[in-house]
Formats: sequence, C-alpha cells, structure tokens
Amino acid sequence: MRLDKFLKVSRLIKRRTVAKDVSDQGRVWINDREAKASSTVKVGDELKIQFGQKIVTVRVERLAETTKKDEASGLYTLLKEESRQSEDKLGW
Repeated sequence: MRLDKFLKVSRLIKRRTVAKDVSDQGRVWINDREAKASSTVKVGDELKIQFGQKIVTVRVERLAETTKKDEASGLYTLLKEESRQSEDKLGW
C-alpha cells in the first residue's frame, strides 16, 4: 500500500493530500529511510513521522483499504512519541 494512503486510512494524518505533502517534504521515514508518498508500506514496517516539534514512531500491524474511525488505530502500534529537541542531539 502507498504510504500516503496508509497515513490517511490509519488516520495518523487526516487527509491524503496532507499525507502526500508531509511525505514529500521529507518528514516521514520507513525503517529509518526517508520515504516519499509513493513508497510502499508493508506489515512490520516502522514509520517515523515528524509533526512540528514531535516525532511519532509506529509499527504497521495490518493494512486495509478502508477503516472506520474506531478501527483505524488497530492498523498500527505506537512505539514512541518524542520531542524533536532530543532527536537533534542524535544528529537528525
């Protein structure tokens, strides 16, 4: 599944166009590699998404073409949520 579609379906990002923009700005990584909107997401992949000064890390648990709002969080597991300042120390 395309990265931008997964981000929208999982409701990590509300709109696919926003997911595409965020990905193309270099603010999303799949398994520690910078990813574009068209990158393929597979079950087990680890995604890092930069939201302003916050970086969220999730693991893809399953893929679905569509989901209901209350089922969307079942597509991923939240692994880490951290401030970008701590990432800057690591050289990001």
